Parts: sequence; structure tokens; C-alpha cells
Amino acid sequence: MMRKLTIAAALALAAAPAAAQLAVSANDNKQINTAGVGSVVQNPAPDSVSVIDLSVFPPRLVGEVAAPASVVGPPSSVAVAPDESFALVSSATKRDPADPAKLVPDNRVSVIGLKSLKVVQTLEAGAGAAGVAINRAGTLALVANRSEGTVSVFTVAGMTLALAGKVALGKPDSGPSAVLFTPDGKRALVTRDGDSTISILAVDGAKVTATNRNFHAGVRPYGADITPDGRYVVVGNVGRGQGDNDTASLIDMSMNPPRTVDTITVGPTAEGVKVSPNGKYASVVVHNGSAFPPSSPFYNAFGKVVLLGISGGRLVKLSEERIGRWSQGSAFSPDSSTLLVQNMVEKDIMVFKIEFDQLRDTWHRIKLSGGGAALGTAR
Repeated sequence: MMRKLTIAAALALAAAPAAAQLAVSANDNKQINTAGVGSVVQNPAPDSVSVIDLSVFPPRLVGEVAAPASVVGPPSSVAVAPDESFALVSSATKRDPADPAKLVPDNRVSVIGLKSLKVVQTLEAGAGAAGVAINRAGTLALVANRSEGTVSVFTVAGMTLALAGKVALGKPDSGPSAVLFTPDGKRALVTRDGDSTISILAVDGAKVTATNRNFHAGVRPYGADITPDGRYVVVGNVGRGQGDNDTASLIDMSMNPPRTVDTITVGPTAEGVKVSPNGKYASVVVHNGSAFPPSSPFYNAFGKVVLLGISGGRLVKLSEERIGRWSQGSAFSPDSSTLLVQNMVEKDIMVFKIEFDQLRDTWHRIKLSGGGAALGTAR
């Protein structure tokens, strides 16, 4: 049952400061993984978007709204406006109207007012709309379109978006996945898991163009996030899904041109990446074989979240903890002391504390109305 916004929750949202006090979870009810077998749900409940208050501990759910979402693509299909007035949620897939047992690419992006908890606008990006980003000025948004090899560009005025163009990146199957802006808003980075490439875009006002800087980090770069000062980008390389240990890479954006300077092993299928507000940490959500059938030699009954340290141009493994199955996104609290991790199968969010650079499971769980597919906070 969808949780409506209470009067108390509405007042809390209206009074919330603009320092990333909210986390937004996109929840997919169309797809499930049962004993390692993925399937499309017949007559599913609507997909949903949950709003979580990070200003208290433990973090609490304050409301949900029905909106299209998708677990397909990296768990960065949520972008929260810098002032937390709205969120963008993309939907990479939808049920095929001609055959509800199948999924087809979707292109919808929902604009959700975070104070009213209502969908205030629905946009069309490109096929397989996945990773979403909003610049720090709150004037431009980008959407990576996995199924057509493009990035859609939208201007932002208040809570109204308008299509401003589209940038082609490689072939249609290049798989643009995650997209992010540099803090100054003059560049953007796009991961392309279809051809294992990372692309740099140039941004001049509402004009976005592909540069000639296309480079590599690991096999199938997927999730990505940037440090608050813009110096480093951490990229998760999702690999081939064949049970091998996969990696996370560090990109130095201060170099001319930007380049990969370090890579570290994190485990099988590095799904989601998030950098902490203090720039010290990166969390990597790792499937760890949890989406395989139990009969597979690569199966594990749990995923894991790996906490990496970012220092001196290197990634250092600090800590790891068990999480649920087919897990997706993560998000830090504003003071970087709390970490949320989504579990797709369990339909909940785990809450960890970070103490002396170590993760500690608080055993607090936030229940969701669908499988958590992406998680975002304001930058």
C-alpha cells in the first residue's frame, strides 16, 4: 500500500534545510529475482518513489508517490535538485503493451515535487532512460539513454524542464549508463558499459557536446560518482557477470586530459557507487553472486557493500559488510557518518554507521513499497 504524506511529514519536508537532508529511492515492482531467476511480474503494483529524512537518526520514511522506475541500468536513475524542491526519476524499461510478460525500453522521466510528493511533469528522454544528473546551479539536467547510445539535455527553470537537445555517444549499443556534472558545471562524464568506454562532455550554458576524450577504466564501466571538489570520479566496473571479481577505478579529473589513475578489486558485479559528502569515502554495492541461482558455483546468499577510502590519488579498501540480494544503490548522510543501502529482493534499505572508517550494521531497516532500484541525494 502506498504511504501518503502525513501533515507532520509535510511540515518536516517544507522546513528541511538545503544540505542534502533527503534521500530519494526509486522502487521497481515490475521485476523480481526468485532463486536467481529474473521474471516480469504479472499485474504488478505501481512502481514508486520514497522520500527518506536523513536529518534524524535512524533515518525515517516520510512518504511515497507512484511513479515509473526501473532496476535496469545503474542505480543512479534518481537526481535530487540542489535545493531539494524536486527529484528526477527515469524509467529505463516498461512492460510491453503487446506482451506483458516482456519488458521493452522506456523513455519517461518524472519530475516529482518533494514537498507535495506529486508528479508535476512527465518528460520523454531517449530509449532506455537511465542515469540522471542535475548541475549544481539547478539549471541543466542530463539523462543517459542506454538503449540508443545518447544523452538527453534538459533546461531547468524552477520545477519545469524543457528538452534542449541530445548528444550521440558511439554506436546505439554503446550503453550510456551513469552521467554526472563536474562541480563547476562545465563538463560532464558518462560511463558506457556497452563498449567499456568513459566519455567527457563539454557544457556551455544549455549547449552540451561530445569531446574527443574517450578513455577506459575497466570492463563495462557502469555506476559513477564525483568528489565534492571535482578532483576525482569513482567508477564501478560491472564486468561480464560471469562470477569473476570486478573492480572500481579512480579517475583524476584535474589532469589534462582526465585519466584513470587507480583500480582496486571489490568483488563480483560492482553495481552502484556513491561518494561521501566529505570526499573521504566511496561506497560500492556489490552483488557478490547473490543474483545467481543457488545451484551456481558463483552463488552467494548475500551481497556486500565495500567502503573505500579516497586519498592521494588511490583507492584503499577500509571495510565491508554483508547486505541483501540483488542490491542496488547507496547514499550517505550529510555528515558522512551514516550509509543507506538498498536491497532489491528484500524491498528494504539497510542503515549502517561509519565509525573509525569501519561499517557497522545498526540493524535498522526502512521498508519500501517495491524493490529499491536507485537512490539519490542532493549534491
